[in-house]
Amino acid sequence: MYLTTVRTSRTDDPRDAWHSGWWPVKSLLWVFLMVIPFFIPSSFIQIYGEIARFGAGLFLIIQLISILNFVYWWNESWLSDKNIRRCRVPIVSVSAFSIVTSIAVMVLMYIWFAPRPSCSLNIFFITWTLILIIIMTIISLKPEVNAGLLTSGLMGLYLVFLCWSAIMSEPISETCNTRHRQTGKGDWLTIVSFLIAFGAIVMSTFSTGIDSKAFSFKTVEEESEDKVPYGYGFFHFVFAMGAMYFAMLFVGWNLHQTTQEWSIDVGWASTWVKIVNEWLAAALYIWTMVGPFILKDRDFSSH
Repeated sequence: MYLTTVRTSRTDDPRDAWHSGWWPVKSLLWVFLMVIPFFIPSSFIQIYGEIARFGAGLFLIIQLISILNFVYWWNESWLSDKNIRRCRVPIVSVSAFSIVTSIAVMVLMYIWFAPRPSCSLNIFFITWTLILIIIMTIISLKPEVNAGLLTSGLMGLYLVFLCWSAIMSEPISETCNTRHRQTGKGDWLTIVSFLIAFGAIVMSTFSTGIDSKAFSFKTVEEESEDKVPYGYGFFHFVFAMGAMYFAMLFVGWNLHQTTQEWSIDVGWASTWVKIVNEWLAAALYIWTMVGPFILKDRDFSSH
């Protein structure tokens, strides 16, 4: 789909109909692609696994940029001249909620995931997350930066979520985690949790796929009526990377170890992927604030 729709720019292009329609043909193609992997040699699947590991990492980066773009869009929308007066209370409320929730969740993580001094790795994960949030908040409140508490609050909440998710992905044998986790048994809680996670990832993939403007390095021009609403090629590229991300979740990012039945995204590989993604999110957010002062010759206003 990516190869057949990339660079589609107008709705009168035949590829627009292929992207938006042709569902009977696509349904048959989908069935074919669901069956054919069972006849492909395992060695090829192993090669695809290596490619998928890279693609899944790329998907996380794309998703991160999209989330960061959304956070800035939200902040700028509420601080615009026409919304600033009626959005003062919502800005303060959402910012306060984000900060308070982040602090509360981190306290719970210390209680649930670091009950003993010997749980040094979890203590490091949680403490470093707290330090990153403090650094981001201080920089965002600098008069020269003036990013505001809304962006730092939302990004802080995102970092806490990634830290929580990373610790919950630690192997079942990890004794420092006192919370209920996937045990490999197909109970209803595991199934419901999987379905919710599945739906959330699909929705985030879809929203990222149609957010091609966040990855444009050109000044946005006024769009004509017959211009496609978003980049079709980019949309399918993101879904291809998202499919690779799903593949890595099912095997816990480990291609050489059999995962437990009914478990998803469990293992040290999954834990470290999320932790690194958290650190990358903090670094990227900090860079968006300090970058204009370091690269003074670059114009950041059009992005």
